[in-house]
Amino acid sequence: MRRSVSPTGLRITTILVTMVVGVVSVILCCCILLFLNRYRSAMVQNARTTSAQAVAQASNTVGNYLRDMSQAMDLVKQSMSESVDNQDRLLTVFLTFRPDVVAVTSYSAGGALLDCWSLDREPREQIFHNLSFDLDLARSAEGSYMTAPHVESIFEGYYPWVVTMTAPLEQGGEAAWVSLDLSFSSISSYISNVSIGQRGYCFLMDGEGNIVYHPQQQLIYAGLKAENTAALAALKDDAYADDTVIYSITSVAGSDWRVVGVSYVDELVNRNVGEMIRLSMLLAVVVLAAAVLTSWLLSFLLSRPLRGLAAAMERFETDADHFTYRPVGGTREVQELSDSFGHMVLRIQQLMTTVREEEVNLRKTELKALQAQINPHFLYNTLDSIAWMCEQGRNAEAVNMVHALARLFRISISRGHELIPIAKEIEHAESYLQIQKYRYKNQFTYEFDVDPACLNFYCNKITLQPIIENAINHGLDLLVEEGRITVQVRQAGEDIVFYVRDNGVGMSEGQIRSIMQHGPTDRTGIGIKNVNDRLKIYFGRQYGLRITSEPDVGTCVEIRMPRIQEGEYEAK
Repeated sequence: MRRSVSPTGLRITTILVTMVVGVVSVILCCCILLFLNRYRSAMVQNARTTSAQAVAQASNTVGNYLRDMSQAMDLVKQSMSESVDNQDRLLTVFLTFRPDVVAVTSYSAGGALLDCWSLDREPREQIFHNLSFDLDLARSAEGSYMTAPHVESIFEGYYPWVVTMTAPLEQGGEAAWVSLDLSFSSISSYISNVSIGQRGYCFLMDGEGNIVYHPQQQLIYAGLKAENTAALAALKDDAYADDTVIYSITSVAGSDWRVVGVSYVDELVNRNVGEMIRLSMLLAVVVLAAAVLTSWLLSFLLSRPLRGLAAAMERFETDADHFTYRPVGGTREVQELSDSFGHMVLRIQQLMTTVREEEVNLRKTELKALQAQINPHFLYNTLDSIAWMCEQGRNAEAVNMVHALARLFRISISRGHELIPIAKEIEHAESYLQIQKYRYKNQFTYEFDVDPACLNFYCNKITLQPIIENAINHGLDLLVEEGRITVQVRQAGEDIVFYVRDNGVGMSEGQIRSIMQHGPTDRTGIGIKNVNDRLKIYFGRQYGLRITSEPDVGTCVEIRMPRIQEGEYEAK
């Protein structure tokens, strides 16, 4: 006689198997986590040691260079004690054999430049500011002292990056101090070549936390990178690690300079920890194999109706619109679950139909809301500029600016149409650039390079203006030299692609992500994010913006949309 398994027995068996697997999994996970924590701590300590060794070696090299400077100063002081003719000859020989020495200078007790020795160079007749010598610092220093790196300023048309060592001379001669200007390139090249891992680096700072040399100095000056040197200056010589960065600090003997090594935990530690995690997970899979296999066999033999119901749910998830549900048999609980799922399918299909209708209306509302965002600061500043031109009697320029503003708003309105010809969009962008060029007093130039075959196709209105506005405010506003904006329109298969390029300060990956995620503000007008949202809402997820940028080089914004003509496209 065939015996059936009762629903209660099935539930108890399933619960027991689940509990066994769960307890084994929890114990195993705790052991793995404890092991990985200990392993990671050991790896962090090893990374700290490696970083400290690299920084110590760099500190020794810089210290040897400074000691070599001191020895060179001793030779120069010895030469200064000779007669004038012999002195010139010795210093000329010294400069010949020490090409890293840019200049040897002597100063009177009042700080006046007395003599300057340099191969094939003569000092300026009028030196406005000698960065290599500070009389107050020379008087207050006990013995010799060394300056921070600076530009050599006593020669005409020759401005090397140097450090200066100044030492007092024995009383009895006209000269009271002698200075040695040495090229800083040897130290900077060595510091730049020190690497800790693939992304780690070293830099020099003084005892007060001022950066003496940094291999990424241009990024720091541009505000694209920062070092918390104030906090580092307060730390003793040692290696310090947090969740992401390892700092190693070592003082340079014979100076107040300190070498700081920066390395990254994810590079030196997390990679090895990741390998260990994979090995641990493989071990966990092997240990749990027996329990999981037992559970799977029991499920396969006793829960076939549930698998049928799960398969029906997967089919519904894949194609909910055309899904037709057939109830499954089995225990009473499974039948009740099957009936509930059938009612849920009907209800969801009804709701999907309602949501589609509401989504069409919502997209239309979103498009109108996005288009309605106008930058009040732009309008205020433009009108203020027009008023100023009128007051200055520059009526012709004011008229041109008013006409450009009128064209700008006429095309922005476009009789309520979302799609306008590309020719109108180019005219709108050119009007905006004309206004901005008046406001920024011709600090930039612009150029349009448009394929004539593209002019009669249609695009979203107010697409180019927010991109150009961002290029001016964030790319060219901080630029010292003249800015340049180029707008190109090209066909790419079945698509139309706009390119907006500038030669501004550029952006990092983090800044690009921030711009693409943030909505409009009073300063950014309609917003780059909103332009991207409008394109995706109207044409689909495959269209929109793509930004590529390189700091100190420039930015390119690519705008892609389908190639459409009037009346042949409706928002989906």
